[in-house]
Amino acid sequence: MKSVGAEQVRGDLKDRPSLDAACRGASAVISTASSTVSRQEGDSIESVDRQGQLSLIAAAAAAGVKQFIMISFPSVETDCPLQSAKRAVEERLQLSGMTYTILRPTFFTEVWLSPALGFDAPNATAQIYGGGQNKISWISFQDVAQFAVSALDNPRAKNAVVELGGPEALSPLEVVRLAEQVTRKRFAVQHVPEEALRAQFAAATDPLQQSFAALMLYYARGDVINMKATLRAFPGQHLRSVRAYFEASTPS
Repeated sequence: MKSVGAEQVRGDLKDRPSLDAACRGASAVISTASSTVSRQEGDSIESVDRQGQLSLIAAAAAAGVKQFIMISFPSVETDCPLQSAKRAVEERLQLSGMTYTILRPTFFTEVWLSPALGFDAPNATAQIYGGGQNKISWISFQDVAQFAVSALDNPRAKNAVVELGGPEALSPLEVVRLAEQVTRKRFAVQHVPEEALRAQFAAATDPLQQSFAALMLYYARGDVINMKATLRAFPGQHLRSVRAYFEASTPS
């Protein structure tokens, strides 16, 4: 970021004074932070996704920030600690007096179609949650970042909650077939039944584990996001396909 002239200011969502310093002089805040992917010591859904984000909203409002853009996710049928935290933060943001934009992307391609969550294209193995036949509007986190930037001073994004998906909805089994075409490998597929996911959710004692089980159930049921109106509100936005993701990550 320094290479493009950005001034770096270190802030910690668990340290309110650092947030006050980071927000000082800012006209807009874009918050993408979550404890789900990069969990450091002391991080939890409660300390980061709920209290940390609430502190950031308070610091931004106190500093006179004009616009606050937050990355969240669509409503999940199985309620969980992560969803509870996100909705509490969204509600506080909507009452903050700042212009807000809440972006709710569905499943990140780079996360859910990666070895970390059982989709290992280089080794031609795929773990699928549920039957794998329900379609999902997979979206690149790079596109979500671009939507966040495009929301700045965009009248169509003012005080709006925007659900985001990719250019096409594909079932996990269709994603496997697509990966096989790109990699020219036959995949070994393992299914995690919904019954096992419900049991995992019920048995989880850690809020993060419980939340991931709820998200896996959400994956199993699928979610299709119609992007036509959103793309009109964000002109010039490009959506990366799942095929492009596999092509970029497959050695030629």
